[in-house]
Amino acid sequence: MAMKRYRYSLNPNIEPTVTDANLFVHYGPEVPAGARLLPPCSPSKIVCVGRNYPEHARELGNEPPKEPLIFLKPPSSLIASGDAIVYPAISERVDFEGELGVIIGKRARHVKASEAFACVLGYTCVNDVTARDLQRKDGQWTRGKGFDTFCAAGPSMVPREDVELAQLTVRTFVDGDKKQEASVMEMMFSVDVIIAYVSAFMTLEPGDLIATGTPPGVGSLLPGSHVRIEIEGVGVLDNTVIRG
Repeated sequence: MAMKRYRYSLNPNIEPTVTDANLFVHYGPEVPAGARLLPPCSPSKIVCVGRNYPEHARELGNEPPKEPLIFLKPPSSLIASGDAIVYPAISERVDFEGELGVIIGKRARHVKASEAFACVLGYTCVNDVTARDLQRKDGQWTRGKGFDTFCAAGPSMVPREDVELAQLTVRTFVDGDKKQEASVMEMMFSVDVIIAYVSAFMTLEPGDLIATGTPPGVGSLLPGSHVRIEIEGVGVLDNTVIRG
């Protein structure tokens, strides 16, 4: 059985974006009673891969990219499993995007693909929540992807050694209905290729989070929606949407 690592705080009222510098933040194989579950890492940055599943690119009217399409989400967007996704008042369409998350374990700069997995600490579930209307309106993705609460991650980190990527399937459910299901092997750019590509221009630091892209089947959320990302062997990420 995989040894999961949870990140939590003994202060139940602490914000999910708290960094590891806070003395109330701890890691362990379980969350003590009364503690607050936190996102599984404290990243300096959240690196995301767009359109990494061919059919997802096409469902949004785009051709699959010829090299990884990289964008960033701010650490201020992080929430944990169980936290609420806040539906912004200025958006008219908010989408879910279930993804495999990769947590970096050691500094990676100009890393070859053949050496990339040595830089991986472990894996988690990610929901790359997106204000789709604002993404399209802006022509770039910072605002549509960057709202507070728009990066749900967790519930824990599973060590790299305990995960067989070829066996992972990403599934997303909204109010109990399955919306997404795809093998991680359907990604155009694999985890090692992504790390090599990104580390060629951006140093990855321990704790950084990579969201590897979402399968086809993305769709909208509404206030009151319950969204669940399941990756067997990695975890189940649960969040409910509330009105902002």
